Amino acid sequence: MAQRERQALVVAMSEAGPDAPTLCGAWTVRDLAAHLIVRERRPDAAPGILLKPFAGYLESVQERVACKPFPELLELVRTGPPWWSPLKPVDAMVNLSEMFVHHEDVRRAGPDWAPRELAESDEAKLWGVASKVGKMAYRKSPVPVVLATPDGRRAEVKSADGAAVTLTGKPSELVLHAFGRENVRIETAGEPEAVRAVLELDRSF
Repeated sequence: MAQRERQALVVAMSEAGPDAPTLCGAWTVRDLAAHLIVRERRPDAAPGILLKPFAGYLESVQERVACKPFPELLELVRTGPPWWSPLKPVDAMVNLSEMFVHHEDVRRAGPDWAPRELAESDEAKLWGVASKVGKMAYRKSPVPVVLATPDGRRAEVKSADGAAVTLTGKPSELVLHAFGRENVRIETAGEPEAVRAVLELDRSF
């Protein structure tokens, strides 16, 4: 699935064009492509994605990469991590959420977006992602948080005192929400103030 999402992401980027917006803040499609390339091909700069002391260096490297011709950027994203990259042996595992979320970042940046219909096997993989990532995404919640799917799967991702807030949707939608995206189709249940608190959480890692 990670490979399929990677290839579909490249198609979406090509169709959108380098200057199209994404759901990644102010990043354009070109900026997003540069981010993915640095993440997979520049181990000297990639730590800046998570570690603030290295963020300045990361930004300078990413800006230089973004200056490459757009077709070259797309080809580097399409081919994925090189043989020497530490990500290469674990590509399918670590890039499933990365490629899926960023594919949707491109797809859903316009006004007429709609969720895709994914195969049940793909939704099952994303349920595993949602239940794990949710523990990080909702860790600051003042109330318990439960993720649920329309077919009855449930996972408590934050334990706390009080009545739980339940977020219900397809695993694909729950993954996107856990990764901080707002352009999602989910339903909420719980006390109104508690629901508001969960929806307004800083879900960044």
